[in-house]
Amino acid sequence: MRLILLAIIFCFSYSSDEREKREHIFENYIQKLDDKETNESLQQLVKKDFGIVTYKSTYILPATYSFNNFDDDRKKFETSFQISAQKPIFYNVFTDNDSINIAYTQKSFWQTADSSAPFRETNYEPEIFANFYINNKHLKLLKVSLNHFSNGKAEDESRSANRVYLQSIFQFDNFFISPKVWYRVPEKSSSDDNPDYSKYYGYGELNMMYLYKKHSFELLLRNNLRLNDQNKGAVEFNWKFPLPEFLKSKNSFGMVQIFSGYGQSFIDYDKDITNIGFGIAFSR
Repeated sequence: MRLILLAIIFCFSYSSDEREKREHIFENYIQKLDDKETNESLQQLVKKDFGIVTYKSTYILPATYSFNNFDDDRKKFETSFQISAQKPIFYNVFTDNDSINIAYTQKSFWQTADSSAPFRETNYEPEIFANFYINNKHLKLLKVSLNHFSNGKAEDESRSANRVYLQSIFQFDNFFISPKVWYRVPEKSSSDDNPDYSKYYGYGELNMMYLYKKHSFELLLRNNLRLNDQNKGAVEFNWKFPLPEFLKSKNSFGMVQIFSGYGQSFIDYDKDITNIGFGIAFSR
């Protein structure tokens, strides 16, 4: 298990220092080829740089604890991690300052406190989206996305949703605010795994981030806006901070995550969960 955790951390830690090292190896140790296109392929092979960058936060929380009592036999202590990356594929399609991108996010919940250490739940989120960069004092980005969300399970444990969403990002010095609204693409009632999806996830969320020196404080707010006894929502707080000197590495941060509400994982989208986790983030 420790070897698996180390492998995950190693995979997430491809930093600018590593890119510089691979560039140095290619320039000084690798025999160059005469053919330009073949030489470019050799360069990609050595540098492993294909323009893939981080998307949502990538992190591992080795220790998380849920304050709830569950009907199944899951352990309250578990490990969770998220991997997220994106790749621009086209530029300046609609305007002089836009991009079409593909992205993939995976979030897993791993019962490492159990003797057999099974993966309890994994959520998969591929998407394709257009970014429109705005040169405005406060408005910096408009984003339109087609997004799929599922857990890859079958029958009673299957969960899936397709959404179209619109997101914007505003900057006020070191404070960022990002509202997002979505529309769930309707499914046939006979095949809909979660017909009450909107009851628990609502129709949008609000993300806020405050940067202070090497710290970042993030707050996610989600609510279905039903002003009655059917009101449901969620709050997630993430604090990323510099690691102690003996653990310090470039582009790695300590992380605390607190979640309370509905929809932390897709299998539990209709359960009210309160959870705290501690770990390391490899991107903001």
